[in-house]
Amino acid sequence: MTTTPAVQGWFTPGPEPTLLGSRCTTCETVFFPPTSGFCRNPACNGDDFAETALSRRGTIWSYTDAQYQPPPPYVPTTDPFEAFALAAVELPEGLVVLGQVAQGYGVADLRVGAEAELVVENLDAEHSIWRWKPVTEMGEEADQ
Repeated sequence: MTTTPAVQGWFTPGPEPTLLGSRCTTCETVFFPPTSGFCRNPACNGDDFAETALSRRGTIWSYTDAQYQPPPPYVPTTDPFEAFALAAVELPEGLVVLGQVAQGYGVADLRVGAEAELVVENLDAEHSIWRWKPVTEMGEEADQ
């Protein structure tokens, strides 16, 4: 089934998805989500940006779980609400990107300094979103 990205222009779908950021053509600073207009780097006067694919893997910088239902525009996928995990992942480009953790994983599967990779999952029958999936090492428990 083909779904549409919930936020157009922020990630690519497919078997090896990537987040799409913006790189300032003047100072080379990378931003996510993509930006335009003026460079957010206070030391730069640039205003031209190039789309750039970000690394698919990074290091878990921090994590938590959402024990309460976020306010709108969040659309719950279950009734009653079920908690989900969030991870802040540091990418080699120097960004820390916050996102939900892949289905089937929770805070018990995460640790600071561990590796995570980007995956795309269906949000509902029409939309897909990107999430962070913990990467397991050889000898560790396989995918759930």
